Amino acid sequence: MFDLIVRGGTLPDGRVADIGIRDGRILAVERLPEGTQAGRIIDAAGDLVAPPFADAHFHMDATLSYGQPRINASGTLLEGIALWGELKAIATIDEMKARALDYCDWAVSMGLLAIRSHVDTCDPDLKGVQALLDVRAAVRDRIDLQLVAFPQDGLYRDPGALAQTLRALDMGVDVVGGIPHFERTMADGAASVRALCEIAAERGLRVDLHCDETDDPQSRHIETLAAETLRLGLQGRVAGSHLTSMHSMDNYYVSKLLPLIAEAGVAAIANPLINIVIQGRHDSFPKRRGLTRVREMRALGIPVAWGQDCVRDPWYPLGTADMLDVAFMGLHVAQMTHPEEMRACFDMVTEVPARIMGLEGYGLRPGAVASLVVLDAGDPVEALRLRATRLTVIARGRVVAETPRAEATLSVPGRPARLRRRHAAP
Repeated sequence: MFDLIVRGGTLPDGRVADIGIRDGRILAVERLPEGTQAGRIIDAAGDLVAPPFADAHFHMDATLSYGQPRINASGTLLEGIALWGELKAIATIDEMKARALDYCDWAVSMGLLAIRSHVDTCDPDLKGVQALLDVRAAVRDRIDLQLVAFPQDGLYRDPGALAQTLRALDMGVDVVGGIPHFERTMADGAASVRALCEIAAERGLRVDLHCDETDDPQSRHIETLAAETLRLGLQGRVAGSHLTSMHSMDNYYVSKLLPLIAEAGVAAIANPLINIVIQGRHDSFPKRRGLTRVREMRALGIPVAWGQDCVRDPWYPLGTADMLDVAFMGLHVAQMTHPEEMRACFDMVTEVPARIMGLEGYGLRPGAVASLVVLDAGDPVEALRLRATRLTVIARGRVVAETPRAEATLSVPGRPARLRRRHAAP
């Protein structure tokens, strides 16, 4: 007797299976006999059944604040940081919590059940930290919310940042973050990387640094991050987010850099929606787009995930918590149009970020946490093409969201009255 059976779905690897769930765990992934009893049976025949979407890079303390107290007129990273400074001075804990909880509702509806959010520690009151710790507790039955202590104004540039970052970690924030390219000098940036990695090593924590989010090809803090990872034995626990300077680096230097990143086991998190509109703002033509070297890193076995980064905040005016939108844009900008590459883009918003985050019990296998999503698509590539409707979202064995199939009603003589955009694979 199961609490729930998802019947006849197609898994991302192409297998057709039933998924039997009891007490919040997956007990079976196989073809169950007809007549097997369950409290509820969901018919997923012909639909894609996948593990939940995961976003390894987000800013929940700022989300849904667009236009407060003004908009980012230049569209640049630096104006966004300045605008965030104005906003956090007037934001309250309750207001941050309310926005974050609204976003979490959006996320659940989209099957996004794991989020790593950076939270600013350059606030003496740590209002964002207090707010997101409360949010983490409030959504733990449906979302794995992992928090990163993020000194937005620079670990050394802001005089209180180091002490406040340590205090945030003491309060229960999960991951050590930083922004070395925003320090006042390149040397200070490198020193901040070393200090932050040492803090993580001492505390047994993961590291996720905003690294080289700039068009400057001389911003090379990812090199220091990889070297410190090796020195301190942090392999498999470190991620570099953005890495946009790599799109402007000399190819010979990159030919040395990428093997170092691979040797260190450092992961990369690219944020295509944000960086292609923030980067290159000082260019005329040719105009650069700020995506790191995704295909080249993947070719060396470096784990690369797609991240959402921002939704309606000082840096980005759009967004819906839809990781398929993120992967769809990333696919285009990275020119990953081979079928295997498109399939990999689906993994880059599911399995890969889950591994980067170190999520326990993730996946579609017996014994795993029973969190999954049924999509109105036949396979991962079709899910990307359609940004497929999430028909059913299950979190820890409980149905938390349902959406009707997307159909149009046509009034065209001689043509079917109902139209769906799904199309059989060739």
